[in-house]
Amino acid sequence: MKVFMLGWEFPPFISGGLGTACFGLTRAMDKLGTQVIFILPHPVTDATASHVALRSPATLSEEEIAEIEEGEEVEPPAGAGFRHIRFRRVAAMLEPYARPEGEPGGGEATLAVAGAAGAAARASAEVRRHAAGESPQGGGSKPGVAAGGHYSGDLFAEAERYARAAVRLARRESFDVVHAHDWMTFPAGIAVARDTGRPLVVHVHSTEFDRSGLHVNQRIYDIERAGMHAATRVIAVSHLTRTIVEHRYGVNGSKVEVVYNAIDDDTNGRPAREAAPIRSDEKIVLFMGRITMQKGPEFFLAAAKRVLEVESNVRFIMAGSGDMAKRMIELAESMGIGDRVTFTGFLRGADVHRVFQMADLYVMPSVSEPFGIAPLEALSNDVPVLISKQSGVAEILTHALKVDFWDVDEMANKIVAVLRHPPLRNTLREHGSFEIRQLSWTDSAARCLEVYTAAIAAFERR
Repeated sequence: MKVFMLGWEFPPFISGGLGTACFGLTRAMDKLGTQVIFILPHPVTDATASHVALRSPATLSEEEIAEIEEGEEVEPPAGAGFRHIRFRRVAAMLEPYARPEGEPGGGEATLAVAGAAGAAARASAEVRRHAAGESPQGGGSKPGVAAGGHYSGDLFAEAERYARAAVRLARRESFDVVHAHDWMTFPAGIAVARDTGRPLVVHVHSTEFDRSGLHVNQRIYDIERAGMHAATRVIAVSHLTRTIVEHRYGVNGSKVEVVYNAIDDDTNGRPAREAAPIRSDEKIVLFMGRITMQKGPEFFLAAAKRVLEVESNVRFIMAGSGDMAKRMIELAESMGIGDRVTFTGFLRGADVHRVFQMADLYVMPSVSEPFGIAPLEALSNDVPVLISKQSGVAEILTHALKVDFWDVDEMANKIVAVLRHPPLRNTLREHGSFEIRQLSWTDSAARCLEVYTAAIAAFERR
């Protein structure tokens, strides 16, 4: 099997959630002997983009872009051990979402969804009412989700440029199937499939409804819908995402397959958990991810206030960056808990593992999370997790505490339970660690290969 794979993110060229998934999936495919040609936008150079020095397309002039050799082969990440995977880059400046002014770029920060100011203010006000013990507006209805995201002005043009370049490269290659990751590569996937007469498989890691609630960017929705309907098969990262694909995009469920993400089954570069974690005598509760409306940081702070009313010796760490970071600092201060919340900014490399070493509990209060790899990373570092029921990863984790993102009282109760009762914490840690060992990128890759085979057969029957 030979796959022409399209993606805008892959470590170390760009580092983030999708990049982590693409890395794990392709490395497992490589071990299975599958040949993959991975088409990347030009690597970026930005000190905060990853743990390595990268080149940023945003800093290139048109003359420099023109000088890039179309389809230039790129060396794979050092130590990755790829044998059957080839990486080729094209001069497209695919950067998913506009950075807020003054926000450092790269990594998960680059993925920040900038919610409309009015909607964010309303959500923060709602959280403050929760923290003050008042009833939500509308007779107990759930707090609203952020409005549509602010996307880079020329992103659509860059997606088209990427598509044209991908077609030119595809004409020089032979392959069995086209695999496109998320909406920015869907135009390229459609174009390559039509030009070469090969079946298209699109991989949905996130939808516009996850990023923007009901206030979707219509143009992005249209691209997502076109990609899903043009595809012979659609891969969704969870049943939660599959439901959105079917009901919001009108895709026939018979062609949608769920393939869960996983976590690397080795510990290379990951220190073993120390018997005495590096921390003070405070209990540590960790939020790590993009500080955006999608990730529910305001609900984390509301729960923190509730916890601190009954447990004073707790520190809440918010690791990450995003368009809501400054707003969350101000919210923590207005709640009177500013001295108990530490904002670290974006973390990478060893710092990520170090903060897990410190944590007694990891909390992911996402409003809408198609999957969520971070809880798996937490469990792999022996940290128990509390996750939103509105997440795909909740479908596969049994030994994790779960709560509705908006139920800050229940979130706080479960945080307190873990902090007060070491046996509960140890049980969650031990069983959770065992549970994730059953998750394998090799199994996910094998499922993708089955999807490819079904796509090819269905395509040939047309």
